[in-house]
Amino acid sequence: MELSDQTPRQFYEAIKARPARAKFGFGKKPLLVNIDLQKAYTAVGEFATAYETDPKQLDYVNELSALCRDKGLPVVWTYVAYMDNADDAGVWGTRTNTPDSLQNIKVGSRRAEFDDRLVIDRTCDAVINKRMASPFHETNLQSLMVWHGCDTLLVTGGSTSGCVRACAVDGLMRGYRVTVVEECVADKHEIPHFANLADMALKYADVEPIAVVRDYLQNWKPA
Repeated sequence: MELSDQTPRQFYEAIKARPARAKFGFGKKPLLVNIDLQKAYTAVGEFATAYETDPKQLDYVNELSALCRDKGLPVVWTYVAYMDNADDAGVWGTRTNTPDSLQNIKVGSRRAEFDDRLVIDRTCDAVINKRMASPFHETNLQSLMVWHGCDTLLVTGGSTSGCVRACAVDGLMRGYRVTVVEECVADKHEIPHFANLADMALKYADVEPIAVVRDYLQNWKPA
């Protein structure tokens, strides 16, 4: 194992500055998935589980979502919430049992609500209640990708080290080109945030700045 005195942030910045391998690139048609931008994770000051990385994250997510709608591209929003007895959380909900615990995000609760700053068009955007880290696990996301003929997944949301990473890995395993939008993902602490951005960039996904993804969507045309 190589040793390093770099911080995760420094390691990630070094990878960005000197990429060691080619990018996957964008494919023919993207789907935008916005992962778990719900109050449990965005309402800083209200819930202990909430966090913020880039203050403009939600503005950027709204911008990308609007661009996709304008182009007739699919937009998906996921949130995590569980039944009252949390059986649908399975073993994932067994490590702690406090008001802040994952399995205690209940369907219909304030912690399960999307952030009020988000612009969600429920006439055309798909909304998925997921139970596990990956938005592909036991949901219809795969079916939406197939139905819309998408080969590219644009990923925003949180957490970088949890559900975003799980989406990137699952997306790659299903044969999709995955792009994580750098300013649009967030985590509770900078160590897992930057460590996982670095790891995804090296293995599973392209990590691109908002400017690159914005330009791609603005110029996208059906094949």
